[in-house]
Amino acid sequence: MPQPTFQRPSSAFVGASWAALLIGAVTYLAGLWNAGMALNEKGYYFTLLMYGLFAAISLQKSVRDRSEGIAVTGIYFGLCWISVLLALLLLTVGLFNATMQNSEKGFYAMSFLLSLFAAVAVQKNVRDVAQTASATPDESASAPPP
Repeated sequence: MPQPTFQRPSSAFVGASWAALLIGAVTYLAGLWNAGMALNEKGYYFTLLMYGLFAAISLQKSVRDRSEGIAVTGIYFGLCWISVLLALLLLTVGLFNATMQNSEKGFYAMSFLLSLFAAVAVQKNVRDVAQTASATPDESASAPPP
């Protein structure tokens, strides 16, 4: 099976992906820091962000591995999907039952989703850059000695 070729992502896309991840995560965390909720509630939303980021990155890696013919067990692939969906469900239930204004709920939901999406884009970029770097031969190795 031939290896798929990947084009190196542009610097603008890499930068935009990192910016989106930082903006999403930092605004979510700043909202938690400034929120007037109990510490255990802040911990719940912080844990959801960390769990959601890990689950999204793991799912992206599993999908990419499968598309490249790298073995990924069905149970791990399923657990990745369950984890992403569970993080989204737990956030939805938490925000639905929270005693905050709807604008605050929307703020947390949007910054959470931005963070998850951006984490997937950053992971993809990191992998594409690594693959294109390993695919190009080292020019110094092929240069004749002085």
